[in-house]
Amino acid sequence: MGFRLEGIFPAALLPLLLTMILFLGPLMQLSMDCPCDLADGLKVVLAPRSWARCLTDMRWLRNQVIAPLTEELVFRACMLPMLAPCTGLGPAVFTCPLFFGVAHFHHIFEQLRFRQSSVGSIILSAAFQFSYTAVFGAYTAFLFIRTGHLIGPVLCHSFCNYMGFPAVCAALEHPQRRPLLAGYALGVGLFLLLLKPLTDPKLYGSLPLCVLLERAGDSEVPLCS
Repeated sequence: MGFRLEGIFPAALLPLLLTMILFLGPLMQLSMDCPCDLADGLKVVLAPRSWARCLTDMRWLRNQVIAPLTEELVFRACMLPMLAPCTGLGPAVFTCPLFFGVAHFHHIFEQLRFRQSSVGSIILSAAFQFSYTAVFGAYTAFLFIRTGHLIGPVLCHSFCNYMGFPAVCAALEHPQRRPLLAGYALGVGLFLLLLKPLTDPKLYGSLPLCVLLERAGDSEVPLCS
């Protein structure tokens, strides 16, 4: 589920655009701290040599391709359609990300094995990571349900893996913190304003998961309209 051609172009572009709007502040911060200008940056991004280097980097492939694709396939395309008929769509959206968050607990064992920090710090870090990965999982579940496509969640997942968690503390101490914090606030505000319009199911054609729930007898599915 989630693999179809109908509405695939808006499903690839609009959720990614929405996520980039949310990251307006971090993107401004990245631009301010980057030593090269926009033209040089675009040359690097579009250069075939840069992409060839990325495609031979196992860590890049894991973070930007393999992890987003496999995790969204398992936790969104496979798990959500199984949970939704049993629990209802709303509970499934918030239950499924809990499994997604727990799946990242393996980092605890890596850190404990290599003694990278104290046990308390490692557990606190794991709890924080669980929290934001669960929230992100709920967001991509929302995207999957509203668009009926897997490509949007996969691209958003890859983008967020690249950006990392927003460096809010660094923004507070930045020399240009006022415009930067304004960018953070504007990004969040625009994201909340555009969340439903840019994920309107009418933009993406028929929604397989919603059709499945209707056949199961659930005629009132708010997220599908």
